Amino acid sequence: MSLSSALGSALSGLAANARRTDVIAGNLANALTPGYAPRALGAEARLDGGVRVSGIARQLDPVILGDRRLADSASAGAAARADFAASLARALPSADVPGSLTERLSRFEAALVTATARPEDDLRLDAVLREADGLARALNAASAEIDILRSRADAQIAQAVEHVNGGLARVEELNARIVTARSTGQDTATLEDLRQSEIDALAEYMPLRQLDRSGGAVALVTTGGALLLDGRAAEIAFEPTRIVTARMSLSDGQLSGLRIDGREVPATDAGPLGGGRLGALFDNRDRLGPEAGAALDEVARVLIERVEALTPPPIPGLFTDAGARLDPTETTGLAGRIALTPAVDPERGGALFRLRDGLEAGAPGGPADAPYLNALIASLAGPGSVSGAVSALEGAVAQTRLAAEDAVSFAFTRAGALRLIELEGGVDSDAELQRLLLVEQAFAANARMIQTIDDMMQTLLRI
Repeated sequence: MSLSSALGSALSGLAANARRTDVIAGNLANALTPGYAPRALGAEARLDGGVRVSGIARQLDPVILGDRRLADSASAGAAARADFAASLARALPSADVPGSLTERLSRFEAALVTATARPEDDLRLDAVLREADGLARALNAASAEIDILRSRADAQIAQAVEHVNGGLARVEELNARIVTARSTGQDTATLEDLRQSEIDALAEYMPLRQLDRSGGAVALVTTGGALLLDGRAAEIAFEPTRIVTARMSLSDGQLSGLRIDGREVPATDAGPLGGGRLGALFDNRDRLGPEAGAALDEVARVLIERVEALTPPPIPGLFTDAGARLDPTETTGLAGRIALTPAVDPERGGALFRLRDGLEAGAPGGPADAPYLNALIASLAGPGSVSGAVSALEGAVAQTRLAAEDAVSFAFTRAGALRLIELEGGVDSDAELQRLLLVEQAFAANARMIQTIDDMMQTLLRI
């Protein structure tokens, strides 16, 4: 080996070790940076001697990364369902919570019993009126709260779609920048970190798989088979509805579903975009909300039907469907329409004595008799009672909340475990410091070689 080739080898070694030092320093500085993948310097021997830096590679396990993204998607979906279930539980609290439907019904029944002891007492009849009106208003409020929750879910879907479209556009842009940078020999590790963070954020909305493409680009496809990015980002469309009511549903076309590049896709948790937060939001709006609303409407139906049987048609019963008798074929949204008949309310032209004598009574009967009060007490009890429907509703809501909390616990535990496994493949500060010591030794060896070559050249010059 000539002195010039030996000097070239030593200088190339110094340059490579300097680059390796920069890479190690970057790893240590970003050890706690989310989305950062450890770097490793690629080096290879040159044919004429020395070392050539072939590039900087990101070190990560694509299988663990993919599994962790799927777990993040599942945990985000479980969290969205749990939030909705908790909101339902607040709107329809259990029997032991003040203001629950069970408490309202109990107060109404207690007022009826108290009034039968002294049916001539208008104060006691007025208490029955207030408690009956309070029960109807509680049903109205619960129905309105379910509509609000569904409207909120619809707005959250619109926000999610906006975030997904923005994220896909950014990944498309990063793909182009990475391909361009690689074609000119530039380092793309930082751009790849940014792209990984963007894809991680997208994975919360739907479970994604990443497919490698030529030039360093990637394609994104959901586990349900929807191609979201392959060269060009797909456009997901959704039309938000400002106010969602009990009568509105996806099946009848009053609520929007999803379209990918103009093509309609099933907007369900089992659809091509389901499995993450986006699918869970549709599930909240189109399944959990309507199920709770239907159970609440069943309570209103039983209540109206039972008291309505005490009054001959066409006169409405004590509880009415927006002032009319019940139509058994139109019970959707009934809890939001249930109202007390004006026939017993003095402020609306009615009279309290009808609570004692019957809604069809034109004049007060005997003050000591209370046929309608006694009939009301009997109608609320027995098989298929109102209290049974209320208990079934509150039990179903509580069960939904508990199941959602269990699902969140499992999903977060799984995602956390996979994240820990992923972190184990991250920056190991001890290992990086050991590599730094080796680099220092190699740097010193190259420096000694240069010093030796310099001494030899000086000796030759002195001859």
